[in-house]
Amino acid sequence: MNRARTLWRRFVDRFRPVPAGSRLHIGCGDKRLAGWINMDMAALPGVDIVADVTRGLPYSRVDAIYAEHFLEHLAIDDAVKFLGAAHGALAPGAWLRLSTPNLDWVWATHYRLDGDAPEKCLLALRTNRAFRAWGHQFLWNRELLGEALEACGFADLRWCAYGESELPVFANVERHETYEDSASLPHVLIVEAQKADAQPERLARLNATIAEQLLAHLAG
Repeated sequence: MNRARTLWRRFVDRFRPVPAGSRLHIGCGDKRLAGWINMDMAALPGVDIVADVTRGLPYSRVDAIYAEHFLEHLAIDDAVKFLGAAHGALAPGAWLRLSTPNLDWVWATHYRLDGDAPEKCLLALRTNRAFRAWGHQFLWNRELLGEALEACGFADLRWCAYGESELPVFANVERHETYEDSASLPHVLIVEAQKADAQPERLARLNATIAEQLLAHLAG
């Protein structure tokens, strides 16, 4: 027990304390947001706190959390853990906003079964690029992302357009480049979710399904 406390203390010490009511911009890269605490693993210009947030967020009563094109860089089990950590760090009733590539858009725009052989060679490469390039680990569709958020204790999910929000804190926060898409099939999923009650049983079911359908096969 003492060793566990020591390891946790070393982990927490890597995080600079933040006051209640802070706004956390997770995985900011070089896209600094004014008025936010910008966090990233890399010590890039404009990063306020250099830390690996996949190991937890030792904060409480944070006012808002925003992560743009971050979730797809995590293995799915680490992504679910991050959502749980974000839930724990937020103040009651506070909001999280995420953006991540849309698996449905990738499937619809990157691959087709009726192409000729040369075309299908290119499509195979482009589809795998969407999954594996840029450090991507897992691409989400709306249904699975929604289930993960709700299982982690979020509610009142809102699927938003780029730069648009009913909440002033999230208006025009997106910085990532955009591609051609439509309202019915956006290339990026942008979702806001409000902290509500934890759902441990639902989360346990989700984790069991992830382990059975994916992680067990990756383990070899």
